[in-house]
Amino acid sequence: MTLRMFGSALALFALGGSALAQQPQPQPQSRLVPQPPAPRPATPLPAAPRMRMPANALLPATQALFDGYVRDGKMPGIVGAFGVGDFPTLFVTAGHIADGADAARADADSLWRVYSMTKPLTAMAAMLLIQDGKIRLDQPLSDFFPAFKTMRVLTSPDTSLASVPARHPILIRNLLTHTAGLGYSIITKGPLLHEYERLGILPGVIDAKSEAQARLVRPKTLAAFANRVATLPLIAEPGTKWSYSIGLDVMGAVIEKASGMPFDRFVNTRIFAPLKMTSSYWTVPASEAGRLATDYAFVGDTRVPIDAGRTSVWLSPPTFPYGGAGLVMSARDYDRFLHMLQDGGTLEGVQVARPETIALMMSNLLPAGVTFGGIGGGTGGTQGATPMGFGAGGSVFLADGPGGFPGKGTYGWGGAAGTIAFVDPAHRSRTTVMVNYMPPEKWPLRADLAHALAADTARFGR
Repeated sequence: MTLRMFGSALALFALGGSALAQQPQPQPQSRLVPQPPAPRPATPLPAAPRMRMPANALLPATQALFDGYVRDGKMPGIVGAFGVGDFPTLFVTAGHIADGADAARADADSLWRVYSMTKPLTAMAAMLLIQDGKIRLDQPLSDFFPAFKTMRVLTSPDTSLASVPARHPILIRNLLTHTAGLGYSIITKGPLLHEYERLGILPGVIDAKSEAQARLVRPKTLAAFANRVATLPLIAEPGTKWSYSIGLDVMGAVIEKASGMPFDRFVNTRIFAPLKMTSSYWTVPASEAGRLATDYAFVGDTRVPIDAGRTSVWLSPPTFPYGGAGLVMSARDYDRFLHMLQDGGTLEGVQVARPETIALMMSNLLPAGVTFGGIGGGTGGTQGATPMGFGAGGSVFLADGPGGFPGKGTYGWGGAAGTIAFVDPAHRSRTTVMVNYMPPEKWPLRADLAHALAADTARFGR
């Protein structure tokens, strides 16, 4: 693939994309394994000496965009990781990991809260257990936690707790695709939100103050968390509606039970260690605090620190590992994860998963009749014009984007503090962007990045 193609793909990655559309329906059988898309004919990249040029020379418009964001006070620092094939990843960086003269420069190994970009990692762990035969895609959740056997469904979710018995069981597929009917404190409304808050169904960390309050009511273990979730009614009949949820957090409890080891240890052992992801943490060690970015919130146009890196709440162990939003990672590490997905389960000669496992993970796993129309950036979601489905833990393009980019099968997700990640296996390319500010839709980073990469692409077309 040429660098022109690479730039086009990356530009569209930055846009994300989704739309309500007629979509091909997935087969419900868990044994169905789709074939990965055939790679497109590739032409050689520039010679190796050119690839050793600094990223800001290869992608000057992207570098200028990042520099401008920092110069204009939109963020203290930003890192982008852009990869194609097995060539060296290009890292474009600007600014620092926090305000202040003593803050470290943002680079490939800086640490960032990835929030919902944790979900694809949790989904990967689940897929490994499906590969191992310890979980089935269409297995009832109640096989692992019997409390889910008799669920109830709200009749007026936004206004009442009135409910009726559920007609269908929650399946593992539903947890992975946000079709279980579970809620989420960031989007749930009305009486059910009050119950989630009262019972501590709050699997995530923002800052020390909110964390201290959450710990007073949050269940103390993943198993206790799952069993408490089972006491609450659902917002929809399982398997009938896509609704962003705590499904991947409950999935963490299933992974723990099915694997026979703590959820975080399973992820560390089966994913992080073989991929040499040495800067991915559920709890940031005190020795690494100097690499951790400060998280900011915007009050109007004023950027206010809400969790300073050197004193971060992420330096203390969480109540339990949060499968939906619990990781701090570097751009280098997230790129290694995407690189493995791009290459069908193998990185640098080490096989983490079989190619068919990766193909299944990044296929449209939505139950028959369910569509995915996209959600806003505040939840880590994507919006756009290309029809999308949903795989295990992330959105999936159901068709090629304009001009063939991104390719059909492009998979990814984002985070609530602005992070972005996509992989296009058909074109063997990937992108990661790391920032930490809320709300992420404060600035049009995805759209601006698309324009910058398009400008960089045009240079290679001349």
